[in-house]
Amino acid sequence: MSDTPASPALLSDDDLRETLDLLATAVASISDRVDDQTRALDRVNKTATEARSAAFAARKQTDPEHYSEIVGATIDGRIGDTLDRVGQMAGDLLRASNHTQEVLRKAEDARSDTMRQLWEREQKLDRFKSRLPWFGLGAVVLALVLTVTFPRFLASNASMCAVLGASWTTTTTGVDACVFYQL
Repeated sequence: MSDTPASPALLSDDDLRETLDLLATAVASISDRVDDQTRALDRVNKTATEARSAAFAARKQTDPEHYSEIVGATIDGRIGDTLDRVGQMAGDLLRASNHTQEVLRKAEDARSDTMRQLWEREQKLDRFKSRLPWFGLGAVVLALVLTVTFPRFLASNASMCAVLGASWTTTTTGVDACVFYQL
């Protein structure tokens, strides 16, 4: 026997046409399946791309640095003016506090001066009170002296004697005197 394989039997034209139709149908079926697979792969690729984009977006959203930038921008946008006003108010309060401290210091100085002046007046009053009995004694002595000497002084001249309602006369001994007569 020979080493060459036996050749297949030749097909008739009808068999060849039928085989070609079957091959064409098989190729068309395979082509349809490949098209379906291509569409399925396109959908899978599209889904994978969307999933990858979503993953990148999620990673960006969960990135602490990016998130802090978003939070910082939100805070700056929403409470930045409020923080500025609070800072302004803090400065105003500091200035008012400093002014209040200055006013209180001046008031304390004025109070100290007033207290010192009041103490000095009390000291003078105490000194006066300690001398008051001597002034009273002096007034009593002066009143006694004047009681005795003042009428004599008034009666020592004619015009003052007339003021007292008396008469100026000369006594038998030749001395002038202020005399009160009773009728």
